[in-house]
Amino acid sequence: MITPSFLKRGDTVAIVSTARKVSKEELEPSLQLLEEWGLKPLLGKTIAAEQNQFAGDDALRTSDFQAMLDNPTVKAIWCARGGYGTVRMVDGLDFSEFKKHPKWIIGYSDITVLHSHIHNFGIETMHADMPADIGKRTVEAATSIKKILFGEPYEILFPFEEKEVTRTGKAVGQLVGGNLSVLYSILGSASSVNTAGKILFIEDLDEYLYHIDRMMQNLKRTGFLKNISGLVVGGMSDMNDNTIPFGKTAAAIIAEAVSEYEYPVCFNAPAGHIKDNRALIMGRNVTLEVNEVDAKLTF
Repeated sequence: MITPSFLKRGDTVAIVSTARKVSKEELEPSLQLLEEWGLKPLLGKTIAAEQNQFAGDDALRTSDFQAMLDNPTVKAIWCARGGYGTVRMVDGLDFSEFKKHPKWIIGYSDITVLHSHIHNFGIETMHADMPADIGKRTVEAATSIKKILFGEPYEILFPFEEKEVTRTGKAVGQLVGGNLSVLYSILGSASSVNTAGKILFIEDLDEYLYHIDRMMQNLKRTGFLKNISGLVVGGMSDMNDNTIPFGKTAAAIIAEAVSEYEYPVCFNAPAGHIKDNRALIMGRNVTLEVNEVDAKLTF
């Protein structure tokens, strides 16, 4: 995998939205943060643009992202927010220049489309918090982005609460994945990834438990879960249930779906739709170590 060039003080970071609309006021904490890091923010045309729930129509979101991909002075593109919409514009992008001169693409949630799509080019990306929410997150969430951008050593050590469904062990492989619902939605498309031998990360927000089961059964039946080398589960936040309960937690549903396999599995990773949303380097060959009390991801 190719690692995009690390940043230095004075470099430019573009902020654009590939999905939901966002105002400049919502971005103030991120603009201040970039300036504190010695970086120059560049706002795209999608910031403050609006078409219903989107940050402008598909054509605008495509052209705005394309402009930042092709701009040689832009060293990283930080997606402003998620929601929905990236899948509507990804096929209109030309990555020819990006493949010659890779730069960091940063975001999570709906940005899983880009992480998966770009993974197939052999280029690393960053699954991390986004400008619209960074001011509401932990200091560690922001610091983790800076560490990766500037090429500092990085690892995540975390305890877990789901000991009854955790499976210990050690695995090495490229880190792939992101939002479970998005991964489910792009299966079979040009943006889907081959997970064989890789460490899969998943997280999700505001889903019904039966739908978590539906998605995990689909991933299992399509072979997405069979040959991975390890599974890391982040925030499974604000799950919903029906009047007649499904009868299992999200963790139990996931554990059941992978119960016949032998690779290590851990829950409670500090990544996803949670306050402590640490950055992950997607595509990086990482080491996952899971013991009886905690887990560690070394990048």
